[in-house]
Amino acid sequence: MIEVLLGSEYAEKVLVFLSVRGKGYPSEIAAFFDADLATIQNQLKKFEDGGVVVSFRSGRTRVYEFNPAYPFLTELMALLNRALLFYPPQEVERLKMNRRRPRRTGKPL
Repeated sequence: MIEVLLGSEYAEKVLVFLSVRGKGYPSEIAAFFDADLATIQNQLKKFEDGGVVVSFRSGRTRVYEFNPAYPFLTELMALLNRALLFYPPQEVERLKMNRRRPRRTGKPL
């Protein structure tokens, strides 16, 4: 939807992922979109260098989230939320499903 404004399809995907989930790490984002890990890492580095996102270490993993001090964060979030309205409903549901724990043994899918 807004990749023309952002310069690439993966820039949009990274920002949409972070806007829905709040935070994420590169391999998680790459696996979700079936994208190349290096491409996602480059996008995140570009956004971090620009001050859009910040990162922190959680164990051995670098986790990214939006920078609360970014001056245009409110406008960016409004744009991403508006773009999300044009995504297929199945994709939006997949984005919102954020399972971090293993499923209980024997529990039906």
